[in-house]
Amino acid sequence: MAKFVPRGIIPAMATPTDEWGNINEGALRKLVNHLIDGGVHGLFPVGSQGEFFALTFEQKKKVIEIVIDETRGRVPVYAGTAALTTKEAIETTKMARDLGVDAVSILTPFFTNLSQKEVIGFYLDIARAVPDLPVLLYSNPARTKVPIAVETVKELAGVDNIVGIKDSSGDMTLTAEYIRVTRDMDFSVLAGRDTLIYATLCYGGTGSITATANVEPRLVVEIYEAFMAGDHRRALEAQYRLAPLRLAFELGTFPVVIKEALNMIGIDAGKAIRPVGPLTEENRARLRRVLQDMGVVKA
Repeated sequence: MAKFVPRGIIPAMATPTDEWGNINEGALRKLVNHLIDGGVHGLFPVGSQGEFFALTFEQKKKVIEIVIDETRGRVPVYAGTAALTTKEAIETTKMARDLGVDAVSILTPFFTNLSQKEVIGFYLDIARAVPDLPVLLYSNPARTKVPIAVETVKELAGVDNIVGIKDSSGDMTLTAEYIRVTRDMDFSVLAGRDTLIYATLCYGGTGSITATANVEPRLVVEIYEAFMAGDHRRALEAQYRLAPLRLAFELGTFPVVIKEALNMIGIDAGKAIRPVGPLTEENRARLRRVLQDMGVVKA
């Protein structure tokens, strides 16, 4: 059997919720179809943009079930199965596997300041617990304070079912090193910083797990599809057009900006789960101008 290859544009899906923090199933199904209609190559529920840190185990299960059901096999479904402990991460990963996901992406544990030996042990334990399931590493050191060293990635890339990494470090030198040291292995490096999708592809990355694709999937897909067609100028221009939306993340506390943007384009994502608060009126107006300039909302 061919090894699973993570590739293309895979939106890190927002989790639509009501004012009490319950899952809004109708809006979630609408989001699935909005993304697939936009040409994406996979879906990634219950990641950081999906507020995994604010969801119960049962809520995560419900989100994954709904996404798989609504996707109906049209694109692969990846699931975020991050947790603070190895035990909980394995339980969440097994739950996602049993629901039928195609792969999982697992963030390094946060709060605990792990050594690289402990990072390796964490991923090895999970990979061995689900040997039939493709696993992606997920590095986001700005939020977890736990980096994944280049040598750690190289070692873990040798594990049969560890198939790639989502790199949200924003450090292109680091991303390039991940690619360089694994270039002769069956291992994929995907951009996690939406401003660096084109650059990652140029270095040999295979795609991006991207939050901004929730809002305008066609534009993000254009970066990838134009690049794959050899049209670097069009790919770069699409990257330039996308950049202001990613930079707008600074307008509020993550992950509120994408949820508010979705509300503006007619998908009822609701509010960010508290304690994250809404945008100020001034910053909401600035976000709307970004979306107007992108052509996704009317002036």
